[in-house]
Amino acid sequence: MKIAIISDIHSNLEALNSLPQDFDELWVLGDLVNYGPNPIEVVEFIHAKANVVVRGNHDHAIGFNEDPRCSKPFREMADAMKEYTRSVLSSKHRQFLRGLPLRAERDVDGVRVVLCHAIPSDPLFAYCLPDSDRWQPELEQANADILLVGHTHIPFARELGQRKVVNPGSLGQPKTASPAARYAMWDTAQGRGGIELRCFDYPFGRTIAQVEALPIKHELRLRLAEVLREGGLPDVATEGEEET
Repeated sequence: MKIAIISDIHSNLEALNSLPQDFDELWVLGDLVNYGPNPIEVVEFIHAKANVVVRGNHDHAIGFNEDPRCSKPFREMADAMKEYTRSVLSSKHRQFLRGLPLRAERDVDGVRVVLCHAIPSDPLFAYCLPDSDRWQPELEQANADILLVGHTHIPFARELGQRKVVNPGSLGQPKTASPAARYAMWDTAQGRGGIELRCFDYPFGRTIAQVEALPIKHELRLRLAEVLREGGLPDVATEGEEET
């Protein structure tokens, strides 16, 4: 079986529609919404096609009308787009986001997999970098052979003894100094070693054109477009800060 693992779509329908379809299941690590121009279409796509979905901090913020706790470079953009996103989503869409679990567990051919948006002990908000010392205790606490996470938009795969933590990066708002969408593919026939980090180009200019038509301040539209075009902003959060 081949499983596509995606995270941090952020209402970017062009990226989601461009995801290669060579998979049997689709697993989603949260942040379906906010920042991007197509929250309705993204929520409906994931509702219809994903096999596993967990709740991200922006899904939580939209569903419960709460603070996503973003860092300063992204806070004003997140606040403006939260207002827009809540205005266009129906109560049914928001209920779907509220109902997403904070954590999911799967057993795949004897491999125990735990999925969450940030880290198991703080599934919505903790900002944990790839080389963090926190991953070992988080893996042990979760009792996971493979821990799948998102939130930071930084793709990585790290082996810790017989366990593994994987972040596929962001599909809809990559922060890798490239506009290419990021995801992971797991060929389960190869066990823990079958997870591959991947990227693909998508027509991000179409997303930017829709961003430029959003009913928010011109300055914020420019910054949102910059993130998509440049693969992030120059400000980089350190561990402990919530950037996204």
